[in-house]
Amino acid sequence: MKKHTYDVAILGTGPAGLQAAIHATRKKVSVAVVGKIAKSSAYRAHVENFCCLPQTTGEDLLNRGRLQAEKSGAVFFDQDVVHARQLNGRFQLDLEGGDQIEAKVVILAMGISRKKLGVPGEREWFGKGVSYCVECDANFFRGVPVAVVGCESAAVSGALTSLFYTEHVHLICEELRVAENLAEKLRHSAVTMHEGRRVREIVGSSAVEAVLLDDGTRIPVQGVFIELGAKGALEIATALGVNLDTESFQYVVTNKKQETNVPGVYAAGDICGPPWQIAKAVGEGCVAGLEAADYVRKIS
Repeated sequence: MKKHTYDVAILGTGPAGLQAAIHATRKKVSVAVVGKIAKSSAYRAHVENFCCLPQTTGEDLLNRGRLQAEKSGAVFFDQDVVHARQLNGRFQLDLEGGDQIEAKVVILAMGISRKKLGVPGEREWFGKGVSYCVECDANFFRGVPVAVVGCESAAVSGALTSLFYTEHVHLICEELRVAENLAEKLRHSAVTMHEGRRVREIVGSSAVEAVLLDDGTRIPVQGVFIELGAKGALEIATALGVNLDTESFQYVVTNKKQETNVPGVYAAGDICGPPWQIAKAVGEGCVAGLEAADYVRKIS
């Protein structure tokens, strides 16, 4: 594992994360930005209501933002975060490629997307065996067979985490898309792989009983974790002890300085709630970047 130390670690490469990086670096603190730009919800957007840029694409906007941040001194890690923790007054982030980042301050700017499978039984059995968060719900499935569905870092790390709770873990994946370090851990684990397969249906009566695959295979399970894409923003936030809104539990709570309830943790962009606008994300990213840099100076 290769360790890196920075003053500020920014999770997310969308408008909020990039703007935070630009402003933080200008206050002469070291900044790491973690994430994959192409996965930002803004990447494929057609932008026509952003001030001073009436016609552009999300891809162009984000690539320009990254270039600005890099010129200011930010270092980018094109990887997903698989684990986050606070230890001895510092924050540690484990990345899918085997890197570990230690930072004094963290800015959460990863968005909140929850991708669905869109198969029969998914909606019907949500909360009755179907979950979108291994780290939140794995404890409810101790000693019983479970399936984790997905091909990226969230699914693989979720499957490995599930092994702490049960020895019967199935990973269903069309085509594995993770860094070699994470793939190697999976290959040497007790997870049963079903690569090249898709879930056709989630079956149950009063709760989940099995998953049906596209080749007709029926896998008896009592839990189905749908983990599509990178580690969920709210999973990382809650792992750090950050409070969510008490009505929907979908957004991170911040004050006007973009501070969360955890000292040293800031948040900006979609993860803080609607409206889903680039202008809002950029403004919050600006505040978060400036405040995070000031916090670093205060504790250093």
